[in-house]
Amino acid sequence: RIGIPREASGPGLHPDVVAALHAAVERLRSLGHQLVEVTLPTLEHVVAAYYVIATAEASANLARFDGVRYGRRAADAVNPEQLVIASRSAGFGDEVKLRILLGTYVLRSGFQDQYYLQALKVRTLIRRDFERCFANLDLLLLPAYPVPPFAPGSADADPFAQKLADVFTCSANLAGLPALAFPAAVEHGLPVGMQLVAPAFADELLLDVAEALEKIFPSPDP
Repeated sequence: RIGIPREASGPGLHPDVVAALHAAVERLRSLGHQLVEVTLPTLEHVVAAYYVIATAEASANLARFDGVRYGRRAADAVNPEQLVIASRSAGFGDEVKLRILLGTYVLRSGFQDQYYLQALKVRTLIRRDFERCFANLDLLLLPAYPVPPFAPGSADADPFAQKLADVFTCSANLAGLPALAFPAAVEHGLPVGMQLVAPAFADELLLDVAEALEKIFPSPDP
Protein backbone atom coordinates (compact mmCIF):
# COMPACT_ATOMS: atom_id res chain seq x y z
CA ARG A 1 0.00 0.00 0.00
CA ILE A 2 1.44 3.33 -1.11
CA GLY A 3 -0.05 6.59 0.07
CA ILE A 4 -0.21 9.83 -1.90
CA PRO A 5 -0.51 12.86 0.41
CA ARG A 6 -3.32 15.15 -0.72
CA GLU A 7 -1.17 18.15 0.22
CA ALA A 8 1.55 16.99 -2.20
CA SER A 9 -0.64 16.28 -5.20
CA GLY A 10 -3.06 19.19 -5.50
CA PRO A 11 -2.94 22.93 -6.12
CA GLY A 12 0.52 24.45 -6.12
CA LEU A 13 2.09 21.75 -8.27
CA HIS A 14 3.32 22.65 -11.74
CA PRO A 15 1.31 20.88 -14.49
CA ASP A 16 4.45 19.01 -15.64
CA VAL A 17 4.96 17.67 -12.12
CA VAL A 18 1.29 16.65 -11.89
CA ALA A 19 1.63 14.74 -15.17
CA ALA A 20 4.78 12.98 -13.93
CA LEU A 21 3.05 12.09 -10.65
CA HIS A 22 0.09 10.54 -12.48
CA ALA A 23 2.49 8.57 -14.70
CA ALA A 24 4.36 7.26 -11.65
CA VAL A 25 1.07 6.26 -10.01
CA GLU A 26 0.01 4.26 -13.07
CA ARG A 27 3.38 2.50 -13.25
CA LEU A 28 3.19 1.54 -9.59
CA ARG A 29 -0.36 0.26 -10.08
CA SER A 30 0.82 -1.84 -13.02
CA LEU A 31 3.30 -3.49 -10.64
CA GLY A 32 0.44 -4.51 -8.35
CA HIS A 33 0.77 -1.84 -5.68
CA GLN A 34 -2.33 -0.30 -4.14
CA LEU A 35 -2.35 3.52 -4.24
CA VAL A 36 -4.47 5.40 -1.69
CA GLU A 37 -4.89 9.08 -0.84
CA VAL A 38 -3.81 10.24 2.63
CA THR A 39 -3.38 13.54 4.44
CA LEU A 40 -0.21 15.12 5.85
CA PRO A 41 -1.50 18.38 7.34
CA THR A 42 1.84 19.36 8.86
CA LEU A 43 3.50 19.40 5.43
CA GLU A 44 2.90 23.15 5.10
CA HIS A 45 5.14 23.78 8.13
CA VAL A 46 8.07 21.67 6.91
CA VAL A 47 10.15 24.41 5.25
CA ALA A 48 9.89 26.82 8.19
CA ALA A 49 10.81 24.16 10.75
CA TYR A 50 13.58 22.70 8.61
CA TYR A 51 15.41 25.97 7.99
CA VAL A 52 15.24 27.02 11.64
CA ILE A 53 16.67 23.67 12.79
CA ALA A 54 19.17 23.28 9.93
CA THR A 55 20.59 26.79 10.29
CA ALA A 56 20.88 26.40 14.07
CA GLU A 57 22.82 23.15 13.60
CA ALA A 58 25.00 24.77 10.93
CA SER A 59 25.82 27.66 13.24
CA ALA A 60 26.79 25.33 16.09
CA ASN A 61 28.65 22.72 14.03
CA LEU A 62 30.64 25.15 11.89
CA ALA A 63 31.80 27.29 14.80
CA ARG A 64 34.96 25.18 15.09
CA PHE A 65 36.11 26.18 11.59
CA ASP A 66 37.89 29.35 12.65
CA GLY A 67 41.29 28.89 11.00
CA VAL A 68 42.97 28.04 14.31
CA ARG A 69 42.61 24.25 14.44
CA TYR A 70 40.07 23.50 11.71
CA GLY A 71 39.29 24.86 8.28
CA ARG A 72 41.09 27.19 5.94
CA ARG A 73 43.67 29.52 7.55
CA ALA A 74 44.14 33.02 6.17
CA ALA A 75 47.80 33.81 5.53
CA ASP A 76 47.79 37.58 6.07
CA ALA A 77 46.19 37.87 9.54
CA VAL A 78 48.20 39.78 12.17
CA ASN A 79 46.15 38.87 15.27
CA PRO A 80 43.71 36.13 16.37
CA GLU A 81 40.59 38.23 15.69
CA GLN A 82 41.67 39.03 12.13
CA LEU A 83 42.65 35.38 11.63
CA VAL A 84 39.13 34.17 12.46
CA ILE A 85 37.40 36.87 10.39
CA ALA A 86 39.64 36.42 7.35
CA SER A 87 39.60 32.63 7.50
CA ARG A 88 35.82 32.36 7.77
CA SER A 89 35.27 35.06 5.14
CA ALA A 90 37.46 33.25 2.62
CA GLY A 91 36.58 29.67 3.57
CA PHE A 92 32.76 29.82 3.60
CA GLY A 93 30.53 30.44 0.60
CA ASP A 94 27.56 32.80 0.60
CA GLU A 95 24.96 30.12 1.39
CA VAL A 96 27.00 28.79 4.32
CA LYS A 97 27.48 32.31 5.71
CA LEU A 98 23.74 32.92 5.40
CA ARG A 99 22.94 29.74 7.33
CA ILE A 100 25.47 30.57 10.06
CA LEU A 101 23.98 34.06 10.50
CA LEU A 102 20.40 32.77 10.58
CA GLY A 103 21.33 29.95 12.95
CA THR A 104 23.15 32.30 15.30
CA TYR A 105 20.07 34.53 15.32
CA VAL A 106 17.56 31.78 16.20
CA LEU A 107 19.86 30.49 18.96
CA ARG A 108 20.30 33.90 20.60
CA SER A 109 19.12 34.37 24.16
CA GLY A 110 15.50 35.45 24.01
CA PHE A 111 14.95 34.04 20.54
CA GLN A 112 15.70 30.36 21.23
CA ASP A 113 12.29 29.70 22.79
CA GLN A 114 10.52 31.72 20.11
CA TYR A 115 12.11 30.01 17.11
CA TYR A 116 14.34 27.00 17.76
CA LEU A 117 12.31 25.23 20.45
CA GLN A 118 9.07 25.89 18.54
CA ALA A 119 10.64 24.33 15.44
CA LEU A 120 11.59 21.23 17.46
CA LYS A 121 7.96 20.90 18.56
CA VAL A 122 6.80 21.20 14.95
CA ARG A 123 9.32 18.50 13.97
CA THR A 124 7.74 16.18 16.53
CA LEU A 125 4.29 16.82 15.05
CA ILE A 126 5.62 16.13 11.54
CA ARG A 127 7.15 12.86 12.72
CA ARG A 128 3.85 11.83 14.33
CA ASP A 129 2.02 12.67 11.11
CA PHE A 130 4.24 10.24 9.19
CA GLU A 131 3.91 7.57 11.89
CA ARG A 132 0.13 7.85 11.65
CA CYS A 133 0.30 7.32 7.87
CA PHE A 134 2.65 4.37 8.14
CA ALA A 135 0.33 2.61 10.57
CA ASN A 136 -1.73 1.61 7.51
CA LEU A 137 0.74 2.12 4.66
CA ASP A 138 4.06 0.72 3.50
CA LEU A 139 5.35 3.73 1.53
CA LEU A 140 4.49 7.30 0.58
CA LEU A 141 4.82 8.79 -2.90
CA LEU A 142 5.57 12.52 -3.24
CA PRO A 143 7.10 14.77 -5.88
CA ALA A 144 10.74 15.58 -5.30
CA TYR A 145 10.07 19.20 -6.28
CA PRO A 146 6.78 21.08 -6.77
CA VAL A 147 8.09 22.67 -9.99
CA PRO A 148 10.32 21.45 -12.84
CA PRO A 149 14.04 22.22 -12.59
CA PHE A 150 14.86 25.89 -12.88
CA ALA A 151 16.41 26.68 -16.27
CA PRO A 152 19.95 28.14 -16.14
CA GLY A 153 19.72 31.88 -15.60
CA SER A 154 16.00 31.77 -14.87
CA ALA A 155 14.61 34.65 -12.81
CA ASP A 156 12.63 32.08 -10.82
CA ALA A 157 15.80 30.43 -9.53
CA ASP A 158 16.37 32.87 -6.66
CA PRO A 159 17.55 31.33 -3.36
CA PHE A 160 14.25 32.02 -1.57
CA ALA A 161 12.17 30.27 -4.25
CA GLN A 162 14.51 27.28 -4.16
CA LYS A 163 14.19 27.03 -0.37
CA LEU A 164 10.38 27.07 -0.58
CA ALA A 165 10.55 24.29 -3.16
CA ASP A 166 12.33 22.04 -0.64
CA VAL A 167 9.02 21.30 1.09
CA PHE A 168 8.78 17.66 -0.03
CA THR A 169 12.43 16.62 0.37
CA CYS A 170 12.89 18.29 3.79
CA SER A 171 10.04 16.26 5.27
CA ALA A 172 12.04 13.01 5.30
CA ASN A 173 14.97 14.77 6.98
CA LEU A 174 12.80 16.17 9.76
CA ALA A 175 11.00 12.88 10.32
CA GLY A 176 14.22 10.84 10.20
CA LEU A 177 12.94 8.54 7.47
CA PRO A 178 14.60 6.85 4.47
CA ALA A 179 13.62 8.34 1.12
CA LEU A 180 14.65 7.73 -2.47
CA ALA A 181 14.21 10.13 -5.38
CA PHE A 182 13.90 8.81 -8.92
CA PRO A 183 13.34 10.32 -12.39
CA ALA A 184 9.70 9.99 -13.39
CA ALA A 185 9.51 11.93 -16.66
CA VAL A 186 11.21 14.37 -18.98
CA GLU A 187 9.15 17.46 -19.78
CA HIS A 188 10.41 20.11 -22.22
CA GLY A 189 13.89 18.62 -22.04
CA LEU A 190 14.11 18.76 -18.23
CA PRO A 191 13.81 15.81 -15.81
CA VAL A 192 10.95 15.65 -13.30
CA GLY A 193 11.56 13.61 -10.16
CA MET A 194 9.37 11.76 -7.69
CA GLN A 195 10.31 10.23 -4.36
CA LEU A 196 9.28 7.32 -2.20
CA VAL A 197 9.41 7.63 1.59
CA ALA A 198 9.48 4.56 3.83
CA PRO A 199 9.08 3.97 7.57
CA ALA A 200 12.19 3.97 9.70
CA PHE A 201 14.55 1.06 8.89
CA ALA A 202 12.45 -0.04 5.89
CA ASP A 203 15.27 0.71 3.48
CA GLU A 204 15.14 -2.74 1.88
CA LEU A 205 11.47 -2.35 0.97
CA LEU A 206 12.19 1.09 -0.47
CA LEU A 207 14.98 -0.25 -2.68
CA ASP A 208 12.95 -3.28 -3.80
CA VAL A 209 10.06 -1.11 -5.02
CA ALA A 210 12.43 1.32 -6.74
CA GLU A 211 14.27 -1.57 -8.45
CA ALA A 212 11.02 -3.03 -9.77
CA LEU A 213 9.96 0.40 -11.01
CA GLU A 214 13.26 0.92 -12.79
CA LYS A 215 12.81 -2.35 -14.69
CA ILE A 216 9.62 -1.11 -16.36
CA PHE A 217 10.73 2.53 -16.63
CA PRO A 218 14.51 2.93 -16.99
CA SER A 219 15.90 6.37 -16.18
CA PRO A 220 15.14 8.64 -19.16
CA ASP A 221 17.81 10.92 -20.60
CA PRO A 222 16.87 14.61 -20.37
